[in-house]
Parts: sequence; structure tokens; C-alpha cells
Amino acid sequence: MEKAVIIFGAKGIARAALEIFRSNGIEVYGFLDDDTKTHQTEIDTIPVLGKTDDHGFLKLIGQKCEAFVAIDENSVRKKQVNMLMEKRKTMPMNAVHKMAQLSESATLGHGNFINARVILGAGTKVGQHCILNSGAVIEHNVTIGDFVQIGAGTVVNADVTIEKEAFIGSGALIVSGVKIGKKARVGAGSVVVSDVADGETVFGNPAVKIEK
Repeated sequence: MEKAVIIFGAKGIARAALEIFRSNGIEVYGFLDDDTKTHQTEIDTIPVLGKTDDHGFLKLIGQKCEAFVAIDENSVRKKQVNMLMEKRKTMPMNAVHKMAQLSESATLGHGNFINARVILGAGTKVGQHCILNSGAVIEHNVTIGDFVQIGAGTVVNADVTIEKEAFIGSGALIVSGVKIGKKARVGAGSVVVSDVADGETVFGNPAVKIEK
């Protein structure tokens, strides 16, 4: 049996992460969160133990426990990942729901959140610390960079490249061969038929650039 896990963050995807670990028979020791209002509360019977820098719990990571960062906001997610690497010399584990379908030739980095009914096609490469929400379909030979977020029900067709820190809203459709640039944003329900530049926001069917 795999080691127990401590989840960093007690909001957002934290409860879903708990469900994922339970679906795989992995014990969750507790949550850590910097919001003191969450302390001494429980999420589905699992306690919020303290802050994310509590040494009493951090010292368990890499020894008796693994860690998973369940924080949606990339800036905070990065901060927690860097802290774990610096203080505990460890990377967060993956949270992959048992109802996700991963091709044998798909590859994953560390710290990814992959919820139920996600499909990863043959030859797909997922970087590190990505969030793939329920029912996202990633076809074959797709490359996904670090800290990418893909909304529920999104379909990413073959040979798409999604650069790091991009955000794809729920129910979007990305056609084959498109490149989504670094920190680009795709609105929910959009149909993307051409490349999206770094930092660009697009929306609609077909998706067009939204001026800030």
C-alpha cells in the first residue's frame, strides 16, 4: 500500500483530491491550510491540521507521508511546490482518479490532479502540477506543459500543444494541431481553430481574441 498523503489546501479542489485518493485506497492523513478559519474543521471526516508551514507535519513528508498540493491558483500552487522541494526535497505526488482512463503510452510528471472520466490518449505528455477536471478528453500525441488547467468536459484533439500555465475553460473544443501559448486563456465553451499566442485570451465559436 502507498504511503498516506497530506493535502495542502482545504478549499477548491481539495475535497475532490480527497475523493481521488480514497478511490485508490490511499489514506489521507489531513489537510494543511493557511486560512486559520479552516483549522479544527473537517472535510468528510478528515481534519484540517494547521498551516502549510507547520514543521510538525512537514517533517512527516518524505518519511511517513507523501504530499499533494490541492490549490487552484497557480501562484500559490507554485509557492507550495517550491517550499516542498526546498524544505523536504520532495515533489508532490499525482492524484489520479481510478475512473480516469490513461493510455499505457501516456506520460505524467509530478503533482497532477486528474479527476474522474478524464481520458489521456496514446503518446500524450502531461507536465507537472496540472489540473485536468472531470471528463476532459485529451486525444493522442497532445503535449501539455506545467501548471496547465483544463476545465470539465473539454475536448483537446490530436497533436495539440498547450504551453505552461495556460487555462482552458470548461467545455472548450481545441481542434487538431493547434498551439495554445504560455499563460493563454480559452473561455468556457469556446471552439479554438487556430493558434493562441502567449498571454492571449480568446472566446467564442470560432474563438477570437478578447482585448483587455
